[in-house]
Amino acid sequence: MPVELKVNGRAVTVDAAPHTLLVHALRENLRLTGTHVGCDTAQCGACTVHVNGKAVKSCNVLLAQVAGAEVTTIEGMAAADGTMHPMQAAFKECHGLQCGFCTPGMVMSAVDLCQRHPGASESQIRESLEGNLCRCTGYHNIVRAVQQGAAAMK
Repeated sequence: MPVELKVNGRAVTVDAAPHTLLVHALRENLRLTGTHVGCDTAQCGACTVHVNGKAVKSCNVLLAQVAGAEVTTIEGMAAADGTMHPMQAAFKECHGLQCGFCTPGMVMSAVDLCQRHPGASESQIRESLEGNLCRCTGYHNIVRAVQQGAAAMK
């Protein structure tokens, strides 16, 4: 079944089975492996991408559901010249990562949060990131990174 959509600003057609999840289409068909498969049950947030500007867990969305939509993955966050998005730079500068497995989903969720609530408090950031699990950092540096990234996005 061919599905047309826009991924990271580029029109694409993905030919996949009707039951194909968005995360698998991104990783396997389009080779955009920055979107990670963690739990496959929408619990960990490692697969978070933006669909029409809103953060969604791509392991919980069928490819067919995003036909005609605009999807942005972590690969699409950097500028065309390779300059990191301010949130990506903040995660690097604040050491908001360790193993890095959760980082793409964290960055995507953080950008969505900051676009909706530019002045989010620490407690709002922590609450918003509840759906993104990190087993390494303890979240302190992630929260600092989101605060710094939010300031840079203004």
